[in-house]
Amino acid sequence: MSADAIRQEIEHEVANNAILVYGKGTKQMPRCGFTLETIEFFKRFGYPFEVVDVLENMPKREVLAQMTDWPTLPKVFIGGTFYGDTDILGPMAENGELKAILAKVFPGVPEPAPVINLH
Repeated sequence: MSADAIRQEIEHEVANNAILVYGKGTKQMPRCGFTLETIEFFKRFGYPFEVVDVLENMPKREVLAQMTDWPTLPKVFIGGTFYGDTDILGPMAENGELKAILAKVFPGVPEPAPVINLH
């Protein structure tokens, strides 16, 4: 698959998912601590999100790195915009900026109750 075709595939995935995480592993089976951290981060908000495993797809990882100028995984897109990872999103959540972004991405959807893990 050419780099242009991979870029188009990524653009399609980003356009069709309000919150999209490119990481190592899946939502059900994360394969690195940073991907797990990102999954747990978004579970707390309660909005739907998807995870795309790019661990075994070096061409896609390379195109993503070029598109985002962000060399590491995970890479998070919200509402079509690239935000980095939880190092960026954590402070945004703390200062309320992320809540405002999520409200724009999910208009008319009441803020979900936070997810509480008891284990």
